[in-house]
Amino acid sequence: MTTSGDIYNFIDSFAPFQSAMDFDNPGLLVGDRNTPVQTVLFALDITPAVVEEAKNRRAQLIVSHHPVIFNPLRQLKKGSAPYLLAQYGIDAICAHTNLDMAEGGVNTALASQLQLKNVHTLKEYRPGFSEALMGELDHPLSPAAFAAQVKQQLHCSGLRYTNGLRPIRIVGLCSGGGTDLLYDAVAAGCEGFVTGESKHNLLLDAEQLQLTLVDAGHYETEVVVLEPLMQRISIHFPALNCVISQTMHSPAVCIS
Repeated sequence: MTTSGDIYNFIDSFAPFQSAMDFDNPGLLVGDRNTPVQTVLFALDITPAVVEEAKNRRAQLIVSHHPVIFNPLRQLKKGSAPYLLAQYGIDAICAHTNLDMAEGGVNTALASQLQLKNVHTLKEYRPGFSEALMGELDHPLSPAAFAAQVKQQLHCSGLRYTNGLRPIRIVGLCSGGGTDLLYDAVAAGCEGFVTGESKHNLLLDAEQLQLTLVDAGHYETEVVVLEPLMQRISIHFPALNCVISQTMHSPAVCIS
């Protein structure tokens, strides 16, 4: 029987939990290494609705990207995700920045979804772990055409971008909140940069530096990892029933 510990160890083999950024809190955050697992639910976030889905699917484990416990808990509120996990006896493994930077992790999945070629490290967090990647488009695109292509590739209901006023061929990326890496992208020769969050002052800097910075949404730039992660675990543990959550969603609603 496969256990939560077995799955933790496998994830640790390609996305070491100790490689996570200092502020982070990844790992087996709820449950026990010896819990027998038959069904695993994959989600970007562990919300109460996702826990209820896991219960209904008779899942023993949820594997998520964002930690279900990030800051120290001062109280355990009834109906919260950690409370429900404990109530239903469902384990939680959360692979966050360790998965962002791993080969085959979130940034790799994002580069693949954007169909970039010749992908390589833009910036290392520490040796062997890429905080940001860069690659090349098949052919140059205008800022508007590039933003439209990203919107289609990531299935965004909407996005924001700065007009770099020059054709884009070399693209940098960092999933989630990586806008502050725009300066590294410019220094590396990128004309475009894709991330999931942006601040006004950084958008101004991108515009001044003639960088087409595309803010495609935190959820949209990270959810792309779930399918390849699930497939990787399914291949290694063929007896597991692995499913992606149908209740997870972006909390941001766009209107046209």
